[in-house]
Amino acid sequence: MTIAERTERTAAADRLCREAYEKAGGKDTGTALVAVGGYGRGELAPYSDLDVVLVHDDDLDPGELAVAVWYPLWDSGSRLDHSVRSVSEMIDTAGADLKVALGLLDVRHLAGDPNLTLRLRTTALAAWRRSAKERLPELARMVRHRHELVGELAHVSVPDLKEAAGGLRDASVLKALVATWLVDVPHVELERGRQALLDVRDHLHAATGRPADRVGPEVWPELAGRLGLADAEAAQRHVRQHGRRIAHLSRMTWRRVDAVLARPRAVGGRVPQLTPLARGVASSSGEVVLDGRVEPATDPLLLLRAATEAAERDLVLAPATVSRLVKESPELPDPWPEEARHLMVRLLAAGPGLLAVWETLEETGGLDRILPEWDRVRLLPHASVVHRFTVDRHVVETCVEASRLIRRVARPDLLMVAALLHDIGKGGLVEHSVAGEPVARGVATRMGFVPRDVEVIGTLVRWHLLLPGIATTRDIDDPVTVDEVTSKITSPLTLELLAALTEADALAASEKAWSSWRAGLVGALVRRAAASLDHTPGHAAPLETTAQLPVPPALLDGSAPVAVQVEPSDDGSRITVLAPDRVGLLADVAGALALHRVSVRGARAWAQGELGVSQWEVSDPELDATVLRQRLEAVVEGRVEVAARLRKPDTRGLDPSVAVRPEASRQATVLEVRAADRPGLLHHVLAAVAALGMTVRSAHVDTLGPQAVDVFYLQELGAGGLADDRAASAAHAVRAALA
Repeated sequence: MTIAERTERTAAADRLCREAYEKAGGKDTGTALVAVGGYGRGELAPYSDLDVVLVHDDDLDPGELAVAVWYPLWDSGSRLDHSVRSVSEMIDTAGADLKVALGLLDVRHLAGDPNLTLRLRTTALAAWRRSAKERLPELARMVRHRHELVGELAHVSVPDLKEAAGGLRDASVLKALVATWLVDVPHVELERGRQALLDVRDHLHAATGRPADRVGPEVWPELAGRLGLADAEAAQRHVRQHGRRIAHLSRMTWRRVDAVLARPRAVGGRVPQLTPLARGVASSSGEVVLDGRVEPATDPLLLLRAATEAAERDLVLAPATVSRLVKESPELPDPWPEEARHLMVRLLAAGPGLLAVWETLEETGGLDRILPEWDRVRLLPHASVVHRFTVDRHVVETCVEASRLIRRVARPDLLMVAALLHDIGKGGLVEHSVAGEPVARGVATRMGFVPRDVEVIGTLVRWHLLLPGIATTRDIDDPVTVDEVTSKITSPLTLELLAALTEADALAASEKAWSSWRAGLVGALVRRAAASLDHTPGHAAPLETTAQLPVPPALLDGSAPVAVQVEPSDDGSRITVLAPDRVGLLADVAGALALHRVSVRGARAWAQGELGVSQWEVSDPELDATVLRQRLEAVVEGRVEVAARLRKPDTRGLDPSVAVRPEASRQATVLEVRAADRPGLLHHVLAAVAALGMTVRSAHVDTLGPQAVDVFYLQELGAGGLADDRAASAAHAVRAALA
């Protein structure tokens, strides 16, 4: 089936319609027979309807002409969808019914008065352009509703060539959006995908002998033969690849429509505004682009940085930006630097914003640079009917589900990477968890994880099916059952991560895969296994004894309120701050760093005699110690009010977790805070504690992907740990500061 065959099929239908009109005595003026919809576009499939309308001038009654036209068409055996309308009725109906308005954009003359058809077409097109800004929100709602009902052509188990996201209906909508003159679409790419899907639909009609749009699993082998492809899997990949491309174009175009509709009316020439997001990356009109300050050839992390910012902020990752970075930026070193690994985990844990960004990376070749192993599962169909998506989309959905669970685990970075790699072994003859383990270990090693973390990731991938398999088929009260789990999962950390991965994997598979019954069984099994491993909750860092640091003379003689030292580290800088110790000192330092837009990855703080000492690991490779010291002095001396200049952290999404860990120390009260890593987070936490008159005996700040895990050892001024009521007050104050 080819374009030429569709053209011939359409031409035969046109001859049939013209003959029917002429035999019925149709005039050359005042009435016209027109084609709309797919027939209007000249894209008849073997079993498509003939969508035709008999149009007439407002002051003309077509009488019995319509019936005389329809009968020979019915007698020919054609499937007919017909109506009779005046020009005014057509325009009025289009104004009230969006589907009619879209159909009129494809009006094509068949017989009768060509001037009447031309007038109808030009009037309808002018009305569409004139009312586009008012009507596009309604069209967007219709499209979203259809996508929610039908799913995505690229990923659902039984795809619908017409109605699914990325199907033929979306291609027609894209052409309608282009007709508004508000946005444009890459025409060559759209037509390539559209014609490919039209070919598949023609073959589907021929194979099933009916006007089918849904491709059932039993049809793929015959479609493969008709398309000249090797097997059913190749046919699926062919169809899904084109569907994914159209879906990507659709999403990109609708985001640009949103930007156009939200944009105030421009006066004269308007230069796009760039809003800085991160080093080398900015946003413009809702898209993440390069800001021109960093040459792509000098920074291999730009692609990850742009993708992460786009996903976390739910912005469009501009395809042109990715294409340029793929072409110009150097390969990531092997192993990756810490910042690259940190960015990758943030990207994976971005939540729903990951979906569109990941799709853009796939469509532009960016993913081949970051994760070449992805090709193993790209558009791979699932063998199990429990899965609603292809393997690749299931993996991304698993990451989205896992991102909602990161507050429950001590190492969200390991959870997110395991979620990404848990099905990487699918597609071969070896059981996928067995095949995937060495691949996952290799990827984790390349990402720069230390050997013990690589071991955890490999174990999670190898045994990601363990818990549901045992929980639903064995007696969880039998010690032998628990031993079967603990013989393979030997650490509390790995067990905790495996429980979260199991839940995320099931939720991503289908709604029925994580029932309350199954969740209860798995939860009970995990509790028994944790008890067997002598698991103690809480992940507070130990109260460390830190080496004494030399005190700068300016601090000893009082000529400077604060001393600052900046040293380069492997992939950033280490900032050391010393100042006379007092309640609120650490909050001031954290606030000053936030105002300086320093990205903190980790920190430690302790007391050294009468001084408070803190060391901060930051991702910024070039910091001016003098400028930083001046800012710190201004804050410490009270010349700059941090709270007035620092926005509260953005806590949309997951709620922060604040917990007191009474078992973690005998010398102090340990407060553990887990929250989204955002500028100003540390200052708000520490300021809340300082406002209660508490001192921070020791602080242990770590950033694991998108989550800050901050542990503070609190004491009363001049005393030891907090009383229970004071500890509760501290936890409440921190929660309130982050709410």
